[in-house]
Amino acid sequence: MNSWAHIALIVVLAGVIYLASEWFVNAIEWLGVELKVGTLAVGTVLAAIGTALPESVVTLAAVLFSGGASGDDIGIGAALGGPLVLATIAYAAIGLLMVTRARRLRFVGDSFAEVPHQRLRIDQRWFFCIASAALLLGLLVFPAKWMLGFAFLAVYGLYLRRELSGSDEAHTSDDLEGLRIWRSDSTPKRWAIIVQVVGSLAVVIVASQLFVGQLEWAGPAVGLAPAVVALLVAPIATELPELMNAIIWVRQGKTSLALANVSGSMMVQATIPAALGLFFTPWHFSAPLIAASLATLGAIAYQLIVMRGTRFTPAWLMGTALFYVAFAVFLISGNAS
Repeated sequence: MNSWAHIALIVVLAGVIYLASEWFVNAIEWLGVELKVGTLAVGTVLAAIGTALPESVVTLAAVLFSGGASGDDIGIGAALGGPLVLATIAYAAIGLLMVTRARRLRFVGDSFAEVPHQRLRIDQRWFFCIASAALLLGLLVFPAKWMLGFAFLAVYGLYLRRELSGSDEAHTSDDLEGLRIWRSDSTPKRWAIIVQVVGSLAVVIVASQLFVGQLEWAGPAVGLAPAVVALLVAPIATELPELMNAIIWVRQGKTSLALANVSGSMMVQATIPAALGLFFTPWHFSAPLIAASLATLGAIAYQLIVMRGTRFTPAWLMGTALFYVAFAVFLISGNAS
């Protein structure tokens, strides 16, 4: 396959992922109505689990089937790469999208009017503590470290319980587009909702994996070292479903759901893949992995600062991308030397 064919396939796959994500977002909101969960839980739990758990499979496959130190590095890198992209690129993308359509959105002063600041701050604090613990464990060597993987699973269980028992009102079908596969004006049946959720998610997962494969070709083609592709480029591809969900929800004016989906996905990926890494690898960080963790923590600390008062604006949210840029410069310069 020549270079142009690879490029064309990348464009086509990106389009497929976006369209399938539209169907997934449509179905997941109807699933939220059917299950009577809170609006924010639609993003933090239902959509997040659907799009983030496939990345956990990447971690598990790497540590179980790749073998040796390289498999451990790939598995740990997959566990850290997802949260890094979500904490930086995903939030920055939401900020950029809101800036481009600011005239159509409501603001209170300079802050988001519809965003539940307190809930979002709590999520970021949870994530900051979890990511800090993961980094600390990556710097230490001691017997039975693997047992702490159960603590990460327990933390996600607590988070899940909190989200599902949240105080926000149950998600309703008001202003919801009809279920895409339901050709009737009546309320869609549960089986139809599940079929669309599973079908669209399957297309997203398959297309995302093919997209990652194309980027593995593109990295060396433009002179990037394999380590750079693994830690810098591939995570963006694996997080495309979350990015597409955010784009769709912001386009629909549902910024709270977009932010909730990113926040919930970060919680999934900070706990489940980390637990798998602790169970099946030494969980010991090299310099690039330490840098990835520090960039993620820096982006979250930055968000916690700007969320205070009126500093939480689309323009300020775009600043999270700078932490990814700093990590990219460190990684590329290190591999170039």
